[in-house]
Amino acid sequence: MFKIRKAKEEQPTAPGQVKIKKKSRVPGVMITQYVEVLPDGMSTPDFTRKPIALTIQEGKMAFFRAIVTGNPTPVVTWMRNNGEINEERYKFTFDSISGEHQLQMPDVCADQADTYKCYARNEFGKAVVTVTLNVIEVGYKKSKAMKESRTEEKKLEIDEQFWELLLSADKREYESICAQYGVTDFRWLLKKLNEKKLEREQEQEKVVEKLCNLKPIELKPSGAAEFELEMSLKDPKSKIFLFKDGVMIPFDAEAEVKHGLKRVGKKFVFSINGVNPEDAGLYQVEIDGVKIFSTELKIPDVDFLVKIQDVKAEEREDAVFQCVLSHPTKKICWMGKNNPVEHRDKYDVTVSDDMLIHTLVVKDCLLLDKGIYSAVAGLKSCSAWLIVENNKDPSMVGKKKKFSLKLQDSKSCTLETSPSFSVPLKMHQSPQRYECYMSCAVTGNPRPHVIWYKNNVSLNTNTNYYITNTCGVCSMLILNVGPKDSGDYTVVAENYMGRVECSTKLDVKGKKKKN
Repeated sequence: MFKIRKAKEEQPTAPGQVKIKKKSRVPGVMITQYVEVLPDGMSTPDFTRKPIALTIQEGKMAFFRAIVTGNPTPVVTWMRNNGEINEERYKFTFDSISGEHQLQMPDVCADQADTYKCYARNEFGKAVVTVTLNVIEVGYKKSKAMKESRTEEKKLEIDEQFWELLLSADKREYESICAQYGVTDFRWLLKKLNEKKLEREQEQEKVVEKLCNLKPIELKPSGAAEFELEMSLKDPKSKIFLFKDGVMIPFDAEAEVKHGLKRVGKKFVFSINGVNPEDAGLYQVEIDGVKIFSTELKIPDVDFLVKIQDVKAEEREDAVFQCVLSHPTKKICWMGKNNPVEHRDKYDVTVSDDMLIHTLVVKDCLLLDKGIYSAVAGLKSCSAWLIVENNKDPSMVGKKKKFSLKLQDSKSCTLETSPSFSVPLKMHQSPQRYECYMSCAVTGNPRPHVIWYKNNVSLNTNTNYYITNTCGVCSMLILNVGPKDSGDYTVVAENYMGRVECSTKLDVKGKKKKN
């Protein structure tokens, strides 16, 4: 039987070994480094995917998932606060392809509800994540279980970064921040937050007279990022410090360097020039050692599956730019002739329900509207020309002309093409009871007819699969993956010019073995 120590116990520190606390890019991860200077090419353990808090009904399968990095490769272990982890009730798995570690609990019981810790260790340090499992008992025990689950959640160790973000955030952002850190007990949260706000305001009163108009960090189309605030300093000679992930970074109030500060009256604007993925993290402003403002820079991992194309329109016509993204994104930045474009009388900015297709409509085009238009998503962008042709018919002045296309009878042209996959299907692995999302991109003219197959059986009329085909992006969503969903999946695209297909395999993890 595999037994472990309780989570609160720590391994003894070797003679001469140091303990240096480090910040992780993943919220909620605590890293301890055992050496003062890491050798070249070596690194302390860290989590790229951390386990998340779980509330599940008794009798179902519960599992925590984690992906770790580090050189040498860290050893992953699991612990719980009260009780032991043994091989009879727990199963440890590792997927060498995805690098994912799992702690599985088949037929989970109420006595397994606890605070768990996942450790990643190598010779240079360790990383640890704390996570809570709440088990809802069936029948008359349900109310008792829910009460205990709320008590357990309050015991959960929450990263200090969570509180720093909440203290500076607008109330409308509370829900998304709580979801990011797995906090669901909002009554306890608000009580604790009010206590911390009172403490923070008392500290800030020592160095500032007034603090307002806090604007979180935002990526700009120019490739920079900015955040700003307004404040009145009690002492004009007070020193302002900027920190990233707890490390002080230099900035210049005059020169154009990586980190800059512009001050106009009571308004302070902090900038990060030439943003790249390494700039993601928590930024904090301190004055004479007192924390004033915290904001997190997130860089979305998104790209363009379909970029915007050049558009030609006559005067008084509407011009439409459209792009398709690789990941759902609530909002992207549109630019017209190097100026931001917003949804108003002149422009319509829309996004599809799945947040993949983004559209800009330039209404009632005039000659002055011609130029280069751009779509910016994260660090990626694409551009295209709007060409506005002069309407030479005087009778049409002041009227919107309907679009028409005339071809000479003596000439013929065709834009017809056979189907092809610009983005093929990818291999998928999914645990049971999770969602699985497959997608590919197909082109062709006329628009191809697309059919999904599983093991050579058509799925287009199967209500267990949610299938969409928007702007050439073909997607299928399986809401609750089970063993029966394992198999070979094929997408067939066909028009009268030709036929093409691509296939993938779905491997469902955690399938029960037959006796």
